[in-house]
Amino acid sequence: MKLKYLLLPSIVSLVIVSCAREVRSAETHVAVKTQANPVVQLAKSQVSTTTKFGTFVSGEHTTQGIARIITKNGTSFLELDKSFKTSNSGPDLVVVLHRSDNVIGSTKPPAYPLKKGDYIILSRLQKFSGAQTYSIPNNINLADYKSAVIWCRKFNATFGAAKLSNS
Repeated sequence: MKLKYLLLPSIVSLVIVSCAREVRSAETHVAVKTQANPVVQLAKSQVSTTTKFGTFVSGEHTTQGIARIITKNGTSFLELDKSFKTSNSGPDLVVVLHRSDNVIGSTKPPAYPLKKGDYIILSRLQKFSGAQTYSIPNNINLADYKSAVIWCRKFNATFGAAKLSNS
């Protein structure tokens, strides 16, 4: 009879501890220990936050979708969402961060050319549609750049631009 009274609380305790351990592992915490502070602290890993976002406006060619600047573990990235799509008629398309918040309105059609010094090239465009991610170098001050741009470097033609606003 005494065994029955001990067994039931033991099983309940075991279930509670098991559940608590699963919740804690889902938070993806890691232990961090530095030389300056030998105390072990918990820090979240793989934390991703959106800092800026915008919707593409067409320039030389139809371009659509959403661009986001996200920060993940201290590194910034430009993400184009799954609805991103642009023309495949450019021979040298690159992804650019631009200083202007109105790239299409401040340039002249039909090409909407960019001026040297107003932009920084992140990378060649990976694909003409769908989700994709581009690393932003750590030495870039994101406050200086207000738009994400799809640009044909060879013909200095802006296919589309997204004004990046704070989220």
